[in-house]
Amino acid sequence: MRNRTNSRMNTHLSIGFLLGALTFTSCAPKLQMCEESKAVPPAYQQPTSDTTNTAKVKWKTFFTDPDLNALIDTALTNNQELNIVMQEIEVARAEVRARKGEYLPFVGLQAGAATEKVGRSTRNGAVEENLQIADDTKFPDPLPDYLLGVHATWEIDIWKKLRNAKKSAFMRYIASVEGKNFLVTNLIAEIADSYYELLALDNQLLIVQQNIEIQRNALEVVRVQKAAARVTELAVRRFEAEVFHTRSLQFEIQQRITETENRLNFLVGRYPQPIQRRAQGFNTLVPDTLYTGLPVQLLENRTDVKQAELELTAAKLDVKVAKARFYPSLGVSAGLGVQAFDPSYLTKTPASLLYSITGDLMAPLINRNAIKAMYYTASAKQLQAVYNYERTLLNAYVEVANQLAMIRNMKASYELKAQRVDALTESITISNSLFRSARADYMEVLLTQRDALDSRFELVETQRERMNAMVNMYRALGGGWR
Repeated sequence: MRNRTNSRMNTHLSIGFLLGALTFTSCAPKLQMCEESKAVPPAYQQPTSDTTNTAKVKWKTFFTDPDLNALIDTALTNNQELNIVMQEIEVARAEVRARKGEYLPFVGLQAGAATEKVGRSTRNGAVEENLQIADDTKFPDPLPDYLLGVHATWEIDIWKKLRNAKKSAFMRYIASVEGKNFLVTNLIAEIADSYYELLALDNQLLIVQQNIEIQRNALEVVRVQKAAARVTELAVRRFEAEVFHTRSLQFEIQQRITETENRLNFLVGRYPQPIQRRAQGFNTLVPDTLYTGLPVQLLENRTDVKQAELELTAAKLDVKVAKARFYPSLGVSAGLGVQAFDPSYLTKTPASLLYSITGDLMAPLINRNAIKAMYYTASAKQLQAVYNYERTLLNAYVEVANQLAMIRNMKASYELKAQRVDALTESITISNSLFRSARADYMEVLLTQRDALDSRFELVETQRERMNAMVNMYRALGGGWR
């Protein structure tokens, strides 16, 4: 009676010790969580409730130049960086499958054969020596062993550790898709920027060629004037130098055209070749009317903001996964099969039948520093994701605000520079007439021609900035990936 009581007390003490240990190990450090802020100003400039947003317009509709659209179409297929990102998406998708597999039971097929020789003076040897199977048949010596069965293990996800890990992997997979969309947006914008730069360079080259012709005509006039002793050799040399300078600009622009074409070919994913384009009418291009909508729409249209939000969600799930490692894990293992020393006995059941089922509850007790470190790391990464999300959203708003100012200021600048070009173009004719009638100095003619050339260059450059501002606004609003 006393022994039975002591056994019962020992059992109660063992269970109590186990429960106490599990309770102790279940205590996870408490960390302060930081929530992200999604607040944005109600409008970009003046208060408005217009939700019309150019970001929802597809890029094939937004860009009307067929040559530009052909370049973008080719780039979306051949661009190497985009193809690399596509493979990163496949890696993220495989990670989701792996996490899902950890949540499901692991089942394996087991087959084996072995031979064992035990000493007769041992316990097992003595038993086999005196034990008969049937019909006075003794155990064979050495003893073969054949096994065929199925074994399964499964960690029961009582704390949602595995499910949260799978959700985290899925969120990162979706984030990688949004990252690809963000790359598509930037790729389209970069191609459009380079294309308009190429058109601008073509127009600047045409301006230089026209100016060379004007300067050559002026040089001939100066030579005639010098022959008539109305000007000196100095005037002739200054006009020649100006022609040489303008001709050198021609080759500088041709080099920039080659580099811009090669940059476009690189983005398209092909070796250098001429870029099909229509440079005529570049100065008459009018940027499309852009509708900014409301700043809150950036949460939906900007793929980098959506990517940061998904990565933040994944980081929050990682914290839960790391916290669940402090809690006990419940595992179940089971096996079913047949085993015999003779292959012919494998089909004789239930004599050859074997099965097992085991459940275990395990929790960390000593040296939990590694688990704490993982928990603190996950928490820090979650805070990083919060700050990254808020920074990405702030950057998106600032980009739109900057491009709004750029479009407004470049429009006003273009109008003034166009008037300056008209005035200087007329002044070339006036200065030439005055020079022929000896009422203007040759330096006035040179300076007028140089100012006219610079003003036309600046006008083309301003037009390029206007077109790029339109492209960058489309990108900043989140357009291009649809």
